[in-house]
Amino acid sequence: MEELKAKWERVVAVATERFSPGDPMDVDSLVFIVGLQEVNQPHQKWNKEEKLDLMHVGICCLLEPLGYYRFDGRDADGWPHYTLLENLPHLKAGQQSLLMKEALVGYFEENGWID
Repeated sequence: MEELKAKWERVVAVATERFSPGDPMDVDSLVFIVGLQEVNQPHQKWNKEEKLDLMHVGICCLLEPLGYYRFDGRDADGWPHYTLLENLPHLKAGQQSLLMKEALVGYFEENGWID
């Protein structure tokens, strides 16, 4: 648990420095960043619905390695599409947060943002 905590703090520090200097990022902000990275259109203006779509992409991407989603490919606009393979178990808020932090740490490690 201490290792996850240290890695999580590193993810927050790296992402905050890169994307939001001086304003620490939270889980939702990081999920949004993952969505932006996966869509690969980081400098575009997004409306509210598109921001929700980016969050969904981020969640699918993060939960794919855990077996909850399968990546199906990209559409003509470059947006990734996923299929739900398994419903998420009912988790308490703290458990949901822990799951997402673990998934975010894994994503940042896999993509070489932290070691």
